[in-house]
Amino acid sequence: MARPNVQQSRIRTVHIRRALLLFAIVLGMAALVASFSRPADERTRTETTEEPGPGSETATPGPPTDTPPRPVSFDAGSAERRRLPAGRAATLEVSVEEPGSVAIPGLDLSASTDEHTPARFEVFPTRSGRYAILFTPADGDESRPAGTLVVD
Repeated sequence: MARPNVQQSRIRTVHIRRALLLFAIVLGMAALVASFSRPADERTRTETTEEPGPGSETATPGPPTDTPPRPVSFDAGSAERRRLPAGRAATLEVSVEEPGSVAIPGLDLSASTDEHTPARFEVFPTRSGRYAILFTPADGDESRPAGTLVVD
């Protein structure tokens, strides 16, 4: 009987290794393609079958925090006074009956407005005090009181 050549045996081993490596690469690529072909909501969803362990607490829902507070509204014609606690963010809206501009000089704020669109200000007053709100009509130069913001 003839013994197989040692060199031929090594060549067969190399071919088998290459075939296994190619097979592993193809499987890896197939898994990668399969993970990208799933819908996005299935990719981000994680399935947990475990129960929470001892000592873990479940958060209880509290009051919604994403609900914006109602704006503090002023009517320029009545020169109203509204209170706001110091350190509280708020939206001020000043309604007018004619085009012009509204200013709060104590807070260095001003905005254009008209009868359809109130002037809006995002404020976060940190100092207590009284802040005058002034309205200047578009066809005039004289400002008139539109309200007072009182910060406590």
